[in-house]
Amino acid sequence: MSYLLRLVVPDRPGILGAVATALGQAGIDIVSVDVLERGGGVAVDDIVVELAEDRVADSLITAVTTVPGVAVESLRPFAGQLDTHRELALLEALSRGGTGTPALLAAELPRVFHCGWAVVLGAADPVRVVAASEAAPSFEDVELPWLPLTAPLLLPSDDAWLPARWRDLAVEMMATPFGAGATVLVGRSGGPVFRRSELLRLTHLVGIASTVSQLPPGP
Repeated sequence: MSYLLRLVVPDRPGILGAVATALGQAGIDIVSVDVLERGGGVAVDDIVVELAEDRVADSLITAVTTVPGVAVESLRPFAGQLDTHRELALLEALSRGGTGTPALLAAELPRVFHCGWAVVLGAADPVRVVAASEAAPSFEDVELPWLPLTAPLLLPSDDAWLPARWRDLAVEMMATPFGAGATVLVGRSGGPVFRRSELLRLTHLVGIASTVSQLPPGP
């Protein structure tokens, strides 16, 4: 079974090698590593690992915390596609343009950000869902007081506006403007929280998508 480990580690040479060695000695295979951000002497890394069915998830925490200074921010099952070129694939698809850009974003952003779902919301009032991934929740009768959105925004699971059912699931979200009044929103249940670096990546990708969607058709 695959798991996603989010680690906060000292930002020094060799630390990822030490983590990899600790996991390897415990018989745990690393599938992919993403460095999310660095600053203040620490780094935040997402590591997807493969754990044998007869092993318990706690063995992952035991293994990585043998490395001095390493802390586990979150651990959760990972069922996404293990594609190490997710952003490049999305940018290549966006370069082809077309009216399917919102649907493409909704379908592909969950893989890029290791999250559960993504939606593109229209500018109309009430909110209209333009495109949504398969696992996206229903937005019927959900009030979004932060719309219209004029700047990228982190939406933590303890915000007062969240419906009770979303708070119960600890739904973490982030959002960024898209085109003329639309919004791209991505979310995941049970954490980890979205980092500012992830919000910057989302804003960058959606900005490219917005530009591409306005280009004339190619010859």
